[in-house]
Amino acid sequence: MQFLGHTRAVTAEELFRSTVQAHQEAVAGLGGAEAAILKAAEAIAACIRSGKKVLFCGNGGSAADAQHLAAEFVGRFQLERRGLPALALHTDTSTLTSVANDYGFAEVYARQVDAHGRAGDVLVAISTSGNSESILRAATRAREADLTVVAMTGSRGGKLKDLAAVWIAAPSDVTTRIQECHILIGHFLCEWAEREAVRG
Repeated sequence: MQFLGHTRAVTAEELFRSTVQAHQEAVAGLGGAEAAILKAAEAIAACIRSGKKVLFCGNGGSAADAQHLAAEFVGRFQLERRGLPALALHTDTSTLTSVANDYGFAEVYARQVDAHGRAGDVLVAISTSGNSESILRAATRAREADLTVVAMTGSRGGKLKDLAAVWIAAPSDVTTRIQECHILIGHFLCEWAEREAVRG
């Protein structure tokens, strides 16, 4: 079986092997983001310990990651424990569509940060480019309300990196590799928060 590549036809086996290699190279590069990842993990753990909540937002694949990670907090990741307070801001379709209709899509997350965000909460803003307007507005509003903004982006960070208290850069400019790194990072953040919650 063959797929059309950028410059030549490649076999499925070749494509699979090159995909795995690219993934491994991106993940190996996460060591350069270790300090930021650990800082984000402690910020989220401190937020949970103080009875605050974590808000997640993203678009497209990043919205799927936001929803996935919020579910790990509220449900469980690996340990039996109490549910941890977390919200993915795109999952209420009535709110999402009404805000988009009345104020424009760029406001769909910022408006919800206004409604749900409180000082001491954490906003995890996920954008592979770092330039999504709806995410930038949410991060701006979160800073104004004294939330801690954790940004997860690609290697360049876009405008979002300058709005974040903690900027985590996946070491790639390729959307798929960035997203693969983001879910790995997100799982680590979930696991650390969960362990901290169990320790009490």
